Amino acid sequence: MEIQEAISILKQQEEALHFESFTAEDAWELGKIFVADAMDRDLSIAVSIRSMSGKILFYYACEGTCYGSQGWIDRKFNTVKHFEISTLQYAYLLKAKGGTLSDRGLDPTQFVTCGGGFPIFVDGVGVVAAAMVSGLTDIEDHAVLVRCISRFLEVDEVVHVSSS
Repeated sequence: MEIQEAISILKQQEEALHFESFTAEDAWELGKIFVADAMDRDLSIAVSIRSMSGKILFYYACEGTCYGSQGWIDRKFNTVKHFEISTLQYAYLLKAKGGTLSDRGLDPTQFVTCGGGFPIFVDGVGVVAAAMVSGLTDIEDHAVLVRCISRFLEVDEVVHVSSS
């Protein structure tokens, strides 16, 4: 898949997956969808949903995950918080420009250029939270986010970015 095509798909996903509101109870319900999906598919992932202030609204680590997943989730959160787009979209945008995190003045120990972080955008408000998944490839982490958020919002599943 071409970089510009992937960026276009990622933008479409983010536009399609807007919330009317988002509360701590919504985070709990969305989190349960992530856990059920992981169990149904036998995925070893960690899932976190945080408000933009950093408050953890939901966290679950499936069997088979390790402590390192927490570090990835932290870095994915920082990237979503800073750019207010998915971490996968940021990775492709940076790749299209031929840049690195360091080129942009960002510490690679605090930010990432891979999939697995997705903004929770509330219509009329903006980005209020972020959902992160870690444990699979970055494309697969992103696909879990899109699949589960689509299910929560009762949106027909949107087009996915392929790894080819």
